[in-house]
Amino acid sequence: MAKNNKDTLNKKSNSPVEDLEKFENSPVIDESIVESIEPVAEDALSETKSKKKNKKEKPAKKASMKTLFKTIAPVKWLVIIGVVLAIFSTVLSIVGPRILNEMMEVLASPNFSLERVNTIGLFLVAIFLVAMFLSYFEGFLMSKVSTTITKNLRTSISKKINKLPLKYYDKTSFGDIISRVTNDVDTVGRGLNGSITSLISSITMIIAIPIIMLTISWELTLIALVEIPLSFGIVLLIVKFNQKFYTAQQKSLGELNGHIEEIYSAHNVVKAFNGEERASVTFNKLNTTLKNSARKAQFTSSLMHPIINTIGNIIYVVICLAGAWIAMKNNNPLFITSIITFLTYIRMFNQPISQIGMLAGNLQMMSAASERVFKFIEEDEEPDESHKTAQIKDVKGKVQFKNVDFGYTPDKQIIHKFNFTAMPGQKIAIVGPTGAGKTTMVNLLMRFYEIDGGEILIDGVPTKDMNRSYLRSLFGMVLQDTWLFEGTIKENIAFGNPNATDEEIVNACKMANVDHFIRTEPQGYNMVMKEDSAISQGQKQLFTIARAMVQNSPMLILDEATSSVDTRTEMLIQTAMDRLMKGRTSFVIAHRLSTIKNADQIIVMKDGSIVETGNHQTLMEKGGFYKELYNSQFENGEEF
Repeated sequence: MAKNNKDTLNKKSNSPVEDLEKFENSPVIDESIVESIEPVAEDALSETKSKKKNKKEKPAKKASMKTLFKTIAPVKWLVIIGVVLAIFSTVLSIVGPRILNEMMEVLASPNFSLERVNTIGLFLVAIFLVAMFLSYFEGFLMSKVSTTITKNLRTSISKKINKLPLKYYDKTSFGDIISRVTNDVDTVGRGLNGSITSLISSITMIIAIPIIMLTISWELTLIALVEIPLSFGIVLLIVKFNQKFYTAQQKSLGELNGHIEEIYSAHNVVKAFNGEERASVTFNKLNTTLKNSARKAQFTSSLMHPIINTIGNIIYVVICLAGAWIAMKNNNPLFITSIITFLTYIRMFNQPISQIGMLAGNLQMMSAASERVFKFIEEDEEPDESHKTAQIKDVKGKVQFKNVDFGYTPDKQIIHKFNFTAMPGQKIAIVGPTGAGKTTMVNLLMRFYEIDGGEILIDGVPTKDMNRSYLRSLFGMVLQDTWLFEGTIKENIAFGNPNATDEEIVNACKMANVDHFIRTEPQGYNMVMKEDSAISQGQKQLFTIARAMVQNSPMLILDEATSSVDTRTEMLIQTAMDRLMKGRTSFVIAHRLSTIKNADQIIVMKDGSIVETGNHQTLMEKGGFYKELYNSQFENGEEF
């Protein structure tokens, strides 16, 4: 029974699916092992069924590797020198045993010469020392190549982040982007650091070792060369089968990082709503997906080493038997030294074949990572507008929307024939239920998104004819989400105007009612702040108002700037905003009556269209949709 089981296991199969069936039919295999292997085989079967689909993805991988080689171009001479050093170092290491064989022949011969042995020994030491130094410098150069490419990729991603349109971030998690910047780039760097020269060294050994073995015995060399097609056939088969698993692994890692970033950045909310268990369930689900894809990739890759070693060991035994037979046939006792040297080369010959198998896994992972990196780098950017030079000499602040149409997707228009004019210096309030298109109007005004039809004009100049940077410099923004980066208070407030003087910063803080708070801090304006600093939401909002004041733009956008503060702080913010809006055309998106009651015009939106316009008193007298919204705040006990 044991013999039959052994034959069943050793019998050649064509796929992991067939291997599973043999394992299941074998009573010497533990049932738990079968259960652990079964998912791998089932996935292998599904991968085989989707073979045609997989073929479509090959050009993308080839393109990513091609792009990677282009990325290496700036340091190509370092790579070339490293490759040359690797070749020479490998050749010297290979030549060593052949010279050692000569030493053994001298020692075994009747005409023993100590002087000859010493000469050969010193020559061997010199060869090995030179090989060591060449290998060291090759490693140093490739390390420099790896770090340079890694730096360049991260720089490219950083630049790309600033060039991508806002719509890209609406559909991509920040955690996935961070994963590309960190994990994927690191994977590419590690692959470049060791894989290129290791691959060259392995290829050099595969070519050079058979040549040297031929100088020892052509019969034994022919036997040894049988290993090459067998081993490489297995490597190619596994590599072809395993690529999808590495791609899935990198994708799953990005999704897991996205979830982690999302949960930890909103940890207070998770705790407040007892969402720990749900977050843990989602994490475990994503982590399990990553575990499965990584396990499949590692399981399949791990098959290469034992299979290739087994083939090498069999060849090793055959060489011993064949060598003994040749020695007896030729009646040459000294041939034993050649057999020993030949066996040394056989061991060396197994090394590059096994190494190529391992490198194949690293290269597959590097290919999957580079595909994700270059897919991000090649995303469509905002069009270059350096040729757009339209500017306004003396900005008055007249803003016109003419028949504006817009949809986030082509099949879903949310803004329909929008027409409106804001006169210079007016305070324009935009109100309406959630999803009415209030924030969308601001996004279109700032050209975060491009309109599908109509035009938007500032002082008669179409915004589409202006450079985006210039257009956005015309607006100061105070948003509901306050953003402070790690830096001093002075640096945070001067973010929109880095050339602002200390006097301008202090005056802006006084107008924003935050100067007193700053002076109570030990370091004053040099206090280092972070996004998670122990500063109240209202104080952060006052900082952002001071930032907008320092920017001193002719127009303003305030997006629900007082929606998350107490009544007293709201009064401070409102006073600061009134000072900020004085003499400027201002667009205020607000839910609180205090910020829109004194507006010059109120735009009431519903389903992407303007349903009413006028000031507070006019709209209340009209008794339309605005009055309905206004009264609903008292019905709910809240301010609208």
